[in-house]
Amino acid sequence: MTAAATGRAGQSAPDLLAAHRANRSLTHKAGANFSVGFRFLPKERRQAVYAAYAWCRAADDAVDEGDPAGAPERLDAWARELDAVYGGRPSSAAGIALAEALPRFPVPKVAFEGLLAGCRQDLVTSRYATFEELLGYCDLVASTISTISLAIFGGLGDETAEARGRELATALQLTNIVRDVGEDVSRGRVYLPLEDLERFGAREADLLALRGTPALAEVVRFEARRAIGLFRAAEPVKELVDRECRFAVTMMGGIYAEVAREVLAHPLDTLRRRIALSTPRKVRAVLTRLLDRRFDRVSD
Repeated sequence: MTAAATGRAGQSAPDLLAAHRANRSLTHKAGANFSVGFRFLPKERRQAVYAAYAWCRAADDAVDEGDPAGAPERLDAWARELDAVYGGRPSSAAGIALAEALPRFPVPKVAFEGLLAGCRQDLVTSRYATFEELLGYCDLVASTISTISLAIFGGLGDETAEARGRELATALQLTNIVRDVGEDVSRGRVYLPLEDLERFGAREADLLALRGTPALAEVVRFEARRAIGLFRAAEPVKELVDRECRFAVTMMGGIYAEVAREVLAHPLDTLRRRIALSTPRKVRAVLTRLLDRRFDRVSD
């Protein structure tokens, strides 16, 4: 076999091409919001991001999909696949493409390990008493994503880029939380801090029954505003990554900021469905940010 027919991770070219196709398909299907930004990346970076997203998605699905009793074993298997990726012998589509990308984009293994730790926390923790406790969870499942992303986009090792990247990642995670309130309740999880339920006079019993009370609407709005504040604080990160990645980062944050705004406008809808942007709204988001490259364009 010639060198041209072999991937950097020792995989044959057909295996690598199939892995890239599988990762791209999964990302566009499962990560419709993220993938808008990914499309603006150069090919090699885009393939690396698809691989990283597919790997993280698989870890998340190990908790949320299938028999809950088998989740620890599925996470253990995925941890072994992570060892295989960094040992140059991956077997999954995500792992094959990720191993191929690592020589160019050296993502620290500890970032993926942190994500796995966050997934394991979902198996044992279903409530967060305070926002500070929730931020600890976000550090595992979101800030690790910032490390992975900066390794691919540029900026890893820059203290300011890492700080603003963590704020962006936390904003993305908080948006996921307010977007998926009903879906998470169906899995027995409440990510809205209990102290905030109490602050606004919302009852956990109403939340668990998915009863849309005015008090619960105020809690969801409060957390959405927190996310929007973090998007604004994270703005400088766009200029701290490599130039060819800046618009992609703008769109990643911008699309999610639009979702947070949609939740802010219709907070109780999140009890009944996952809040999503229509295709025309996504197109408008892209076009407007060609002129105004802020994550959140609305002035309160």
